[in-house]
Amino acid sequence: MIRNARFLTLLIPVLLFVSSCSNDDTPVTPPVVVNEAELVVQALEGTTGGYLNTDYPALVTAQMVYEDINGAKKFYLVDVRAKVDYDKGHVAGAVNVLIADILTHMKTVNLTAYDKVVVICYTGQSAAFTTSILRMSGYNTAFSMKFGMSSWHADFDRLTTQCSSQYASTFVDTPTAMAAVGSLPTLSTGKTSGADILKVRIDSVLAGGYAKSSISIAQVMPDPTQFYIINYWPLADYTTLKHIPGAIQYTPKADLKLAKFLKTLPTNKTIVVYCYSGQTSANVAAILRVMGYDAKSLGLGTQGMNWQVMKDAKKTAYDATVDCMNFPYVK
Repeated sequence: MIRNARFLTLLIPVLLFVSSCSNDDTPVTPPVVVNEAELVVQALEGTTGGYLNTDYPALVTAQMVYEDINGAKKFYLVDVRAKVDYDKGHVAGAVNVLIADILTHMKTVNLTAYDKVVVICYTGQSAAFTTSILRMSGYNTAFSMKFGMSSWHADFDRLTTQCSSQYASTFVDTPTAMAAVGSLPTLSTGKTSGADILKVRIDSVLAGGYAKSSISIAQVMPDPTQFYIINYWPLADYTTLKHIPGAIQYTPKADLKLAKFLKTLPTNKTIVVYCYSGQTSANVAAILRVMGYDAKSLGLGTQGMNWQVMKDAKKTAYDATVDCMNFPYVK
């Protein structure tokens, strides 16, 4: 017994050493390290440049919707306004869905029966945001209704009272250069494929809703220098129609590509995108947020800043006498 005990005492350190050596020799698979932001941008751009550089802002007019509901009925209409506003009146056949629930809802729809999914809101901006979410999620027939219910009937016109030229005198024609090329935002979803990262990012931006993707003129104009402001117009309009002081011109469907100037966008400053009406910028801001940028769409675009200049130049500028159709609605 004593001899056996001594033998075991000598054997145990040997076994521990052998076990230790065995563990040391076991190959360890290193974790997969990927540049998530680059993968998600590549997934969004695909081989054609993606929605940001091709089809946005994907609009249909109230006239087109009216003709469809009285004709072929090939549009699936989604009204993303609050239920209380939807109940006051909506386009016949439109289904009320909260923006946060849009992807869940779309899984229940037989889209083979429709040519287009048309998203309707108050002024077209939150619908444009929603359309961008749908497009990034693979719903390539999604469109937003231009000017929203403000273009359907005067009872829902929220634009007329907000159109203003109050900041026209502050606009300048002095160009501001793009920032230096830097890096893409840092993403940490833990996923390793572009498709999986994209899904997580879309869900995150959708959870924040349109409110987190937008900013008001009143928040920006007192001190534009605190933001990186993107003027999302053609270069000619940037110069001739003037722009917000310090705003930097990026050509639509061309400049915000990985192979061009996407990396000039700062990752440490809020990016404010503005266009003529706020609908294109709502699309752009949603996509940039999915990429990881702190991007926001400037509500109403120039309609709330220098509306008369835009109207005179025959740019997108809401005019109820032309754009509000006064079509019938249901409750």
